Amino acid sequence: MNPDTPVPQEDRTMPDRIRARRLWVAMSAAAMLIAGACARGDDAKPKEGAEPAKEEHERGEGGKVIVITATTDEKGNYFTPSEIQAHPGDTLRFTLTVGVHNVHFLPDSNAGKTGLPAPSDMLQLPGQTIDIPMTFGKGTFYFQCDPHAALGMKGHVKVDD
Repeated sequence: MNPDTPVPQEDRTMPDRIRARRLWVAMSAAAMLIAGACARGDDAKPKEGAEPAKEEHERGEGGKVIVITATTDEKGNYFTPSEIQAHPGDTLRFTLTVGVHNVHFLPDSNAGKTGLPAPSDMLQLPGQTIDIPMTFGKGTFYFQCDPHAALGMKGHVKVDD
């Protein structure tokens, strides 16, 4: 190539594209490191059902409010309790302690079940709550926090008579 020949426009922008790609790769790597830091090993998980559900108060025809906390801490991201016993008419009250979480009863995880609630909005401030009345029948229903499901933030409620 002759040094006096002008460089085409697409060749002059190549360094900008390379810089943009490198920035994207670096940001992706940083995001993966942060996600990895949020991950927890099996030994750090709270024991399933280790803490019984708290009943706040009676409601209506004997239905109870069952409090489930959503937490992020050094142990990871989790619901407490993650295994819940409930009855028709009870209400699950998901309460944020720390972190940013939602509650989603996935249709995929609850095949053949109808009347499932829509995914909740994100809880962002400590003390915020989501109330989910147990109106979708008897059986076992699986839920998760969408952003933390891959990290094990899942649970289920068994609705009996």
